[in-house]
Amino acid sequence: MSAVRAVLGLAILLGWMLLVPSRAAFGRRETWIALGLGVLFAGNVFLVFKAIEAVEVPIAILTYFVYPLLTGLAASGLERVTWRGAAAALAAFLGLALMIGAHPTTLAAVGILAALGAAVCRVAILLVTRGLLSRADPLRITWYSLLSSTVIFVVVALATRDWQPPATASGWLALIGLSAAVTTGLLGVFASTVRIGPFRTALFMNLEPLLTTIGSALFLAEVLTPLQTLGGAVMLAALVMFQLRR
Repeated sequence: MSAVRAVLGLAILLGWMLLVPSRAAFGRRETWIALGLGVLFAGNVFLVFKAIEAVEVPIAILTYFVYPLLTGLAASGLERVTWRGAAAALAAFLGLALMIGAHPTTLAAVGILAALGAAVCRVAILLVTRGLLSRADPLRITWYSLLSSTVIFVVVALATRDWQPPATASGWLALIGLSAAVTTGLLGVFASTVRIGPFRTALFMNLEPLLTTIGSALFLAEVLTPLQTLGGAVMLAALVMFQLRR
């Protein structure tokens, strides 16, 4: 799934670049950094899908969304974290612990670890983009990142020889839609990070777990328990406070 998504996403982005060519300068240094970001992006995508495979979608995404908090803490050496920010961070971790503790399944550990690993990859992507590519063209960043991540997915797919394509037309449509959505989202993240920074970007992206939880209930019949809902609400509220008070 990741390999097909990557190839289709690369084709979509190439078409866009041919229609709207970029005139911004993009040197060799920026190219190598963007290619390195693609390695992190490959890990990010694979681990998110792995988490969704192991646990319910709301649990996976809410756990993954500890990354805005980790982003702020990782950059605390650049910008001072206030005591209010530290308190919000503690509350977010407590909300996450409450949500995970209310989910006693044998696969939970694998899913939670995969989601946390994906969060670490996302933190690195945001910080590197802001720190080293703040003046680079987001479209070119996206292109080179997708290029290296696509190579990784295709090589691994060929090496494992475990090709299991969708069995129906609706499955292929879903896969194509997923490719377009992920490519658009990646471009938006890079563009937003360059223009308003990683922390404000992460603040707006707090809508993602909320919409994911609602969508999971409507389309997948995956509903959180009251205790899990409480933990998720505490975590999201604390994340917003952390980003506003940091």
